[in-house]
Amino acid sequence: MRALQFNEYGPASVLRVAEAPEPHAGPGHIRVAVRASGVTPADWYLRSGRFRDRIPVPLPHVLGVDAAGVVDEVGAGVTGVRPGDAIFGVVDIARLGGANAEYAVLTAWAAKPDALSWEQAGGAAANVETATRVLDLLGVGAGTTLLVEGAAGGVGSTAVQLAAARGATVIGTASARNHEFIAGLGATPTTYGPGLGDRVNVLARGGVDVVLDCAGSGSLPDLIDLTGSTERVVTVADLNAAAYGVHLSHSGGPGADPQAVQGLAVAATLAEQGRFTVPIAGVFPLADAIAAHELSETGHARGKIVLSH
Repeated sequence: MRALQFNEYGPASVLRVAEAPEPHAGPGHIRVAVRASGVTPADWYLRSGRFRDRIPVPLPHVLGVDAAGVVDEVGAGVTGVRPGDAIFGVVDIARLGGANAEYAVLTAWAAKPDALSWEQAGGAAANVETATRVLDLLGVGAGTTLLVEGAAGGVGSTAVQLAAARGATVIGTASARNHEFIAGLGATPTTYGPGLGDRVNVLARGGVDVVLDCAGSGSLPDLIDLTGSTERVVTVADLNAAAYGVHLSHSGGPGADPQAVQGLAVAATLAEQGRFTVPIAGVFPLADAIAAHELSETGHARGKIVLSH
C-alpha cells in the first residue's frame, strides 16, 4: 500500500509517500480503507525526533493517529461492525502502524455520523480521545468553570464543545482574530499572554476551577496561579510540565481505554444533534503532506489539518 512515512528524523522534507506492508486486523481490531486521516502535532514531534527517547519507533515509520474510512476487515471478537460500514477512529501507532496510508487498523472507533464529512471524521478521533481523557481527568461537568488555553486549535476546539455539552462554563484563549470562532463553539473568548489572570477573573467572577493547556506556550506558571493548585491544571502540549508539577497527559494506546470508545460515540451523537463539529484548518492530498506538516508546525492552525486519500 501507499503510505506517508519517514526513514530518518528531520524536517518535513524527510517525508515520503512510498510502499509499505499492508496491516491486517487482529483480534479486537478492524481495518479500514482510509478516506481521510489527520495530522497532529504528535506526528511532527515524532518525525522531527523530539520524541525519539520517549516514544521510539522503528524506521521507516508510517505516521497518523486517526482516520475515517470503510471497513474491509473485522478481527476476531469484534461485534457490531461489518465490512462496508463507515467508521472513524484511532490507531495504536506504536504497535500497529499509522493512519496516513491506504489502509489502517483501528483500535477504538465509532460509526461515522452523517453530519460529518469524510474529512471532518478523518480528523476527529484523536482530538476527541485527547479531549475526553483530559476532561475526565479534570472532572469537568455541569457547574465546572474550565479555561482552555489554546482554544482555537484541534484539541482546544474539540474540548470547548465537549465541555460545553457536559454543562460546563468554558473560557477559551485565542488570538483576537479567532474570538468569534471560539465563541461560536461555546466558549467565552479572551486573549492569551500577560494579564491573563486579570482578564479571566473579570469573565469568571468566581474564578476558574480547572485548566486545560493545549498551547504549550510556557504559560503554566500563570495557569497554576489562576487555579491555586498544580492538580487543577493538565497540559497536553508542554513538555516541561514536570518542572512545574503539572500532569502532561498523553495517550497510552487508546484501544486499551474504554473511555476512548465512549468518547467517540458521544461525539458522534452530538454531531448528529448539531452540537459538535470538526473545524478544518486545511485539507491536503496525501502527496502534499509536507505542506500539511509545515502548517501544523506553525502552531497557528485553526482546527484540524487533514489528509485526503
